[in-house]
Parts: sequence; C-alpha cells; structure tokens
Amino acid sequence: MTACIVGWAHSRFGKLEGETLESLIVRTAADAIADAGLAPADIDAIYVGTMNAGFLRQEFPSSLVLNLDPALRFKPATRVENACATGSAAIHQAINAIEARKAKRVLVVGVEKMTEVSGPAVGEILIKASYIPEEGDIPGGFAGVFGRITELYFQRYGDQSDALARIAAKNHKNGAANPLAHVRKDLGYDFCRTVSDKNPYVAGLLRRTDCSLVSDGAAAAVLSDVDTALALDKAVVFRAAVQVNDYLPMSKRDIVAFEGPRLAWTKAFAEAKVGLDDLDLVETHDCFTTAELIEYEAMGLTAPGEGARAIQEGWTEKDGKLPVNPSGGLKAKGHPIGATGVSMHVLAAMQLTGSAGGIQIKDAKLAGLFNMGGAAVANFVSILEPLR
Repeated sequence: MTACIVGWAHSRFGKLEGETLESLIVRTAADAIADAGLAPADIDAIYVGTMNAGFLRQEFPSSLVLNLDPALRFKPATRVENACATGSAAIHQAINAIEARKAKRVLVVGVEKMTEVSGPAVGEILIKASYIPEEGDIPGGFAGVFGRITELYFQRYGDQSDALARIAAKNHKNGAANPLAHVRKDLGYDFCRTVSDKNPYVAGLLRRTDCSLVSDGAAAAVLSDVDTALALDKAVVFRAAVQVNDYLPMSKRDIVAFEGPRLAWTKAFAEAKVGLDDLDLVETHDCFTTAELIEYEAMGLTAPGEGARAIQEGWTEKDGKLPVNPSGGLKAKGHPIGATGVSMHVLAAMQLTGSAGGIQIKDAKLAGLFNMGGAAVANFVSILEPLR
C-alpha cells in the first residue's frame, strides 16, 4: 500500500463542442486538486495522458496544466502515451514517482479530443495502435482488427452474436443512469441484436452497437502516499497495480485467448491477496463487445469459450454476482482514448466512497478494473479499496 487516490474529477464524455484540449485539461485538473482538499502549490509532479496521434495539431500538452495556476509553474510535467491504455499508464507513472519517494502528491490528467477530425481520419489514427506491417490494411481500421478477432472467436466457439448483443444492451442500460456518459439511452436487447439501417454491420460481424464511441472528454486524479492520504478527507488505496505487455503482432499469439489480460489479472490477484469472488464490481475495457466477452474469461469468471454464460445468466448485470461496467463502459460512457484509464480509476474510487450516484453498487468495498492498449497488448489491472 504505497499510493492512494485522494481526489478526482470527470468531465462528461461526448462530442464536446466549444471545449479544447486545454480547457478540458485545466478544468478537470482544477476540480481534482480541489476535490482532494489541496492547492495547486501542493502538487509535486504532473502526468498528462493523451494518445492524440493526429486528432489535434497540439502534440505537446504536458505544460498546459500549468495554465491552471502560477503555483504549478516549474513543476515537472510529463506526457504519457500507451494507446488505449494511456490513462492507466499515466496512473502508473504517478504510482512509480510516489513509490520512489520522488513525490508525495501527483496530479494525473487523461484527456482526448477525438471529434475534431472526420470518421475516416479517426479510423486512420486508431489503426496506428495495431502492428502496421501485418494489420495496417485491415478494412475498417481498428474495428476491423476486432472484427477479425470476433470471426476467429466464433470459428472456435460458435456464433456468439446473441451474447454480444446482451453485453451491448447491458452497458447501454447502465449508461442511461450515468450523467457523465456519451450515450444515455437504454437501447434494449432487440435493437442491439437486430441488424438494421440504424444498427448495420460496420466491421465483419460487429454491428454498430458492438463498437465503442468516438468521444471527447477528460478525467483527473490526485494520488498521494499513504501518510499524506491519512490526513485528507477520503482515500482509495491500490491493493494491486499490474502492467503486462504482450507481442504487438496478432500473428505471434493466440489472439482469442487474451493471454496478456489473463496474466495481468492473475498477477493482480496475487499482489492484492484476493480472488475474483472478493470483488464487488469491475470496470473493464469494452472497446468492442467481443473484448468484454473474452475478458470475462481472462479474469476467470468463466472457462475459455464460455464467456457467454456470464451475460446470459445475468452474472455481470448491475444486480448480478459481479457487476461489470456499471458505468456503461466504453460502449455507452464513451472512449476518449487518453481519458479512459483515468476514468476507470475515478469511477472505481467513486464506487468505493459511495459517491457514484445512479450507478452506485451497494456496499462496494473492493473494485477491479482492466484497461487495454491495442488488441490485448498493453494490459493494466488495478484493484482498489477504501483506505479506511
């Protein structure tokens, strides 16, 4: 127990017209510092997580946080990037600084402004998170990458279209209760299951409702050492924080097995000295519904190939034995790349402090989260609990 989350802030996710990268960074940073009961002068280091990769011309954002307050001038500020796991990578840099005793109070901001470019341009940017020599020309961009994973999973275990639709419907139902979500509409199972003009196939067997959203947004967290946290109003401590990276080319691994995510969960449970049954909720990386389905298996909820059972029997519903993505997940909440991992940590902290509002899981005391960069390449698992 070397690091705690002691303050946080979270913008609404969606198409945020009138917002800039700078405005999102500055506002969420200010709100997170205030939420921790600290002043800007108390911050020792800053990490800003953003993928960008062409969404915006501004490719050097770390010092934009300093525009919040002159007291932040000359503080060390670093930009972090690790594809869709950028936010968690930034969180880990903060943990490392605290563990190394280089800082006591660290500000982390995850942010992305994705809607400034056209749809085809978004696809060209996101495919950069794949292995370009072999996967760069897959039709449909990164959706096409997961379209291929979906086809391989179906070939091995049978058609899981029904399970994917149930996952989408669950997450949209949950997102309807989340005021921060990009889409706050319960679409229902029938809509998600049926291919239509409003829900067409977009990449292989993936329907529009199987794909996460192109979103703008930011989330911020203040981390501290335990001694500092004990003097503050609230604190959520890391029982585990694990990173596992796998090969980038899908051809070098069994992509349907999600071996990296599985190992990350195994290591996190060992570090935290808990098991899956001890968790009260999980926020997981449903960039596509297929990802959530395979992640059920990777976390140990079911055996390989049996992930559909978890959603069909209601285990992962908000009132099930292990609620998964009570926030609505990336599917409904939105997926601003750099903000996603920080968002997961913030939402887990809110659950554990009873401040999650309409998405609150009753008596939540232990939360797990999984954030993934690329196709199961950069895999981060955190297990959190209240400090006191």
